[in-house]
Amino acid sequence: MSARTGGNKGAFATHSWLVLKPENAAHYDRYEVVGWGRPVRHNAYDADGRWYSNNPKIEKLIEGDNAAKLIPEIKQAIANYRWQNHGDYTIWPGPNSNTFVASIIRTVDGFDAATPSTAIGRDYPDDGKWFRFDQTGTLRLSAGGYAGLVVGMEEGLELNFMGLVVGFNPAKLEIKIPGFGSYRL
Repeated sequence: MSARTGGNKGAFATHSWLVLKPENAAHYDRYEVVGWGRPVRHNAYDADGRWYSNNPKIEKLIEGDNAAKLIPEIKQAIANYRWQNHGDYTIWPGPNSNTFVASIIRTVDGFDAATPSTAIGRDYPDDGKWFRFDQTGTLRLSAGGYAGLVVGMEEGLELNFMGLVVGFNPAKLEIKIPGFGSYRL
């Protein structure tokens, strides 16, 4: 899920989080990273709660057997997330809330999703590498989150500079406009 952030940065950026619900669970679990205290939070807010008074948007919904297979792997990736300690959060260029969600997506094989193009910090190199192919074959070049290039089936072609993304995804017939996000043609 994601929602616009607060204050002036909300004009350009969104905050992302993960929502999980194992089969037969009584409630949904929300996992996210925030910039105060210990960064990784579990159920600090309602799963579908607003962020700085902004309504959330479901970015990707995975259900059934695929979700049942992915949830334990996602929880393990969250437990192993690199930046768990007080002081590990950096609002820009990362690691931040969007770095967290993007990192979990990239870590879990078969988690076919992408953070929104307005998720500033998503291109921060969570593994410290400036050049790599992730598990889906997506090519990622990153100059420490300050500038980069992404080419992949889920993302299309993206150029990012200072966290803002411009791009085109021919598979989805989308254009990506800095600060505004993705729009279908």
